[in-house]
Amino acid sequence: MQPYLNRRQTLQSLGASLASVAMLSSNSRRAEAAKGDPKIEQAIDKGLKWVAKNQSSLGHWTAGGYPTAMTALAGTALIGSGSTTIQGPYAKNIRKAVDYILGKSRVNGLIGDNNDNRYTYGHGFSMLFLSQILGEEEDEERREELVEKLELACDFSGKAQTPSGGWGYVSAKDGNNFDEGSTTITQVQGLRGCRNAGIVVPAEVIDRAKEYIFDCKNPDGGISYSSRNRGSSRPAITAAALATLYNAGAYDEKHVPDMLDFCKKNLQNLSEGPNSFGHWHYTYLYYSQVMYRQGNKEWDAFRDKLYKHIISDQKPDGSWEGNIGPIYVTACNLIMLQLDNAFLPIYQR
Repeated sequence: MQPYLNRRQTLQSLGASLASVAMLSSNSRRAEAAKGDPKIEQAIDKGLKWVAKNQSSLGHWTAGGYPTAMTALAGTALIGSGSTTIQGPYAKNIRKAVDYILGKSRVNGLIGDNNDNRYTYGHGFSMLFLSQILGEEEDEERREELVEKLELACDFSGKAQTPSGGWGYVSAKDGNNFDEGSTTITQVQGLRGCRNAGIVVPAEVIDRAKEYIFDCKNPDGGISYSSRNRGSSRPAITAAALATLYNAGAYDEKHVPDMLDFCKKNLQNLSEGPNSFGHWHYTYLYYSQVMYRQGNKEWDAFRDKLYKHIISDQKPDGSWEGNIGPIYVTACNLIMLQLDNAFLPIYQR
């Protein structure tokens, strides 16, 4: 028992240190971001208030029948504002979201519902959300619970990986080893968030996922939908894959420049046509992260176009509409609009 306790104490210490470093960095960026267009700040404020107002009494949000995924995304949008479980105007909402997500943790490590036919989305987004919470959590018992649930969740993801290195809508054993790009990206980003927060994630799981992405790469630099369905490059999945590679520190991989060139050719004009494959907000949720990582010279020009486009579509009540549902679109837009705040370690440069 003693080694286990020491390990927990080490994780707590590491999490606190990471939180301190992140806060120092984010405070300076927050000051810089505050100098921006007041229309952006107003849009963010209205959007966050709409999200908080529409949280259920149980602590969740839902759209398309995916309460776990939507709650994790909405919670991520709220902590992007700088609120935590203990401070800020949305602390109560974030605590309720954390409680709901933790309540969805199963004995086998899955965060979500087994009857959800795409449960890996909710599982991956939940790992990401909770991992960003961990570094700021000061309550010792709650930190213990977060660490325990995230360890189980990471173990579940590792076991759910297909032999090809990807993930499908469900665990490999439940889905005949089917895999596809979007769920793979969700798992990898969640696992990277956990690893950055001090949770042990086997390196081979991440390495196999990277090889899966590279194996799905086409000559034009784009990524195919699946290892079983090659040939057609998907801008959305390519942008998501590139953002995830950046999360993993893979800036210098030989495939990255081709992927970046492909994204810039297909996504720089913010098209809502066939290049986004009907998933505009998913596409730009990740492509905005890619452009943010390019540095201010490229990010500032792209950000101005992106934010103008997003703000123009906001409803008077502060929400946005689109495929899947308002909470999904609103959460995605708020995450994009708050990248400069740099409060979430996973999105920092």
